[in-house]
Amino acid sequence: MRIIIQKALASSVTIDGETVGQIDKGFVLLVGVTHDDTEADVQYCANKISKMRLFEDEEGKINLSLEQVGGELLSISQFTLFANTSKGNRPSFIEAAKPEHAERLYHLFNEQLRNQGFKVATGEFGAMMQVHIVNDGPVTILLDSKNK
Repeated sequence: MRIIIQKALASSVTIDGETVGQIDKGFVLLVGVTHDDTEADVQYCANKISKMRLFEDEEGKINLSLEQVGGELLSISQFTLFANTSKGNRPSFIEAAKPEHAERLYHLFNEQLRNQGFKVATGEFGAMMQVHIVNDGPVTILLDSKNK
């Protein structure tokens, strides 16, 4: 799994002009799944995100976790994270998982974060979405379950 984590002050996702998910302070997660990802990859990423310390403490040091600041999550499926741009100008998405596999792991990932007590807003798997992000910092982190 590849996940882009963006620390955000506020974020929302709309489909056909209707807001389907929104959060205040927290993380926006752009979630990509590849063919050989398993439930172990889901667990690794969910645990890593739940403990990731990207918020400032009283001394201004990036030292606090999402839980410590009462943060929320906006999770968006993003198959394009597995784009291959090595040949030509049109990306290949052959490394992205088939939709059935990706959707199952994406929903499991969100469920695991909810089970850890987080509010998780989402878009709609496979839909054309507009994601509005007020990036804080900006802080953007790439998490890849194959690079442990």
